Amino acid sequence: MNQLPDGPSIAPAGTRRPHVLVADDDPASCRFLSDGLRALGAVAEACTEGTTALRRARDETFDLLLLDCRMPGGGALHILSQLRGDRQARSTDSLAVATSAELEPDERRQLLAAGFGEILLKPCGLDDLQHLLALVQPEREASCVLDDQAALSSTGDVTTMRALRLLLREELAQLQRELDALSLDRDGFGERLHRLRSSCGFCGAAALSAQTVQLQQQLARAAATPAALMRFRQVLQATLQALDR
Repeated sequence: MNQLPDGPSIAPAGTRRPHVLVADDDPASCRFLSDGLRALGAVAEACTEGTTALRRARDETFDLLLLDCRMPGGGALHILSQLRGDRQARSTDSLAVATSAELEPDERRQLLAAGFGEILLKPCGLDDLQHLLALVQPEREASCVLDDQAALSSTGDVTTMRALRLLLREELAQLQRELDALSLDRDGFGERLHRLRSSCGFCGAAALSAQTVQLQQQLARAAATPAALMRFRQVLQATLQALDR
């Protein structure tokens, strides 16, 4: 784990402090995650078991949920399934990240299919936490909008990466024009988001991918909320601007 910085938090000037729930039954992990997020400018609330985490997520609006896969009272999958099924919960649509010290490929696929926007392997460092905060505040980290390293890992070479990003640029420009009408077509919107999530993965568009996951989860239950659509629109615009540079 990275050493925590001394002195005041290092949140970008003028940004709202994101509210994060950290749920982890390992005292060292819980302490590092909470202190690290606070050092990066977030407001972090910690708990050590699933029942409390679910209650707090129902009672409070968090921008980000960090949920350990295995905890007393229910792990990440249990908490998220309960939360997503409760429309009265204040954090029902919050971005959720599963955390684990070890993870099999099948478990990873299961977590992503359940609606987790990211998976954080422990031990981790401050750079990893900064990346997670950038998923809910893309202005924190330009690489979260377009991560060249992640794109190169997926595509294999620069030429393919650039070609796929040109296609993504066209896809996003069209989506931006059609978003208002498309948001009224639940099935059509869901299909469009399914394709977009794949494109984002190949192109290293982590922030847009995370927002896409949230909208997919909402559409699977009912309709996208105005707040979620606004966040998606903002990140879509930021991704377009990054692709044009």
